[in-house]
Amino acid sequence: MSAGKRGSPEKSKPSIFWFLAAIAFPLSWPIMRWEIKGTLPERGAFIVAPNHTSEVDPLIMGMAVWKLGRAPRFMAADRLFRVKGLGWILRKSGQIPVSRDARGANQAAIASAQQLARLGQGVIIYPEGTLTREPNLWPMRGKNGAARVALSADIPVYPTAIWGAQNILPRYSKKPTLGWRTKITVHVGEPVSLTEFTGRMHSASAMKGATELVMHDVTRLLEGIRGEQAPAELYDPAKHGQSEHGKFPQDRGGSSREAGGA
Repeated sequence: MSAGKRGSPEKSKPSIFWFLAAIAFPLSWPIMRWEIKGTLPERGAFIVAPNHTSEVDPLIMGMAVWKLGRAPRFMAADRLFRVKGLGWILRKSGQIPVSRDARGANQAAIASAQQLARLGQGVIIYPEGTLTREPNLWPMRGKNGAARVALSADIPVYPTAIWGAQNILPRYSKKPTLGWRTKITVHVGEPVSLTEFTGRMHSASAMKGATELVMHDVTRLLEGIRGEQAPAELYDPAKHGQSEHGKFPQDRGGSSREAGGA
């Protein structure tokens, strides 16, 4: 397991993350044990692009990024910043508000990228945009948010695979399965090369191509963790008559352990 960069500038500076980490890690110790591979830059902007199999993924990814020496930030719906208490925590921890208005998505991506580059911060963006619909929990087709932010300010994208969270909280379940020290594997890969798409962020075909490269690398990392081969084609919910959000029958309390869980 990577020990993380305890002396990195961002982690060494006192912040609310110290307080949150002091709560999260002791409480999680009986629940999960870590295997973390790969590194993040000690300074400068970056994007972590992980797969998404469980509602508990954001908590686990945030802890993993902290272990790797950087402060974890997410792009959160701007309406959450107006919730009393929660909004204060989001602002204090540097989370990034994003409007869900599709018409302003491009402007929001550019503004977020400029903020990250200017402050030298990192952000976790789920390229799938939601929990995977793939029956065996392989990554599905992605959306272009991560690629668009990356290309807006030349920010490196680190493809990341996470496995094991689905054994703590199965997909779409509200009932956790709290076993003793469930193994959580996080593998951060090398930055995805998106140079061929530079200056083309307004091209739909370029955004699709860049997103496919990110999802390809995420999938390869997950294959390495699972020791299995993913389907040749990324899962597309529309081709299976599914919406991208909400439960579907096999997940109304089903167990992800039956879907390749570790």
